[in-house]
Amino acid sequence: QVQLVESGGGLVQTGDSLRLSCAASGRTFSSYVMGWFRQAPGKEREFVAAIGWTGRTTFYADSVKGRFTISRDNAKNTGYLKMNSLRPEETAVYYCAADQRPLGDRHYANNQYPYWGQGTQVTVSS
Repeated sequence: QVQLVESGGGLVQTGDSLRLSCAASGRTFSSYVMGWFRQAPGKEREFVAAIGWTGRTTFYADSVKGRFTISRDNAKNTGYLKMNSLRPEETAVYYCAADQRPLGDRHYANNQYPYWGQGTQVTVSS
């Protein structure tokens, strides 16, 4: 199995940018689809983005298209989420997740990922 650790969260202002990292250890990171999800207080965990094994295929939630970019560096066993033009409503704990199956529509759902990190807090002030 794979272990995931997120980093890079923090307090920013509206319109600022952040880059989150997800460091993987254990099994070969390149054989896992990686996803990013977020959960705001009192709300359900929601899909943000996902990336396939090689990084060539990506999925995004409509709300972040054009502003967020998911990427991965398999040589460093690390995935990334670059977030631009952040909004206050995007304040949440951001989680990375991993799954060994090929990237597909299933990966929009959080219950399709068996491996999760502990999350990193992102707070966007208005």
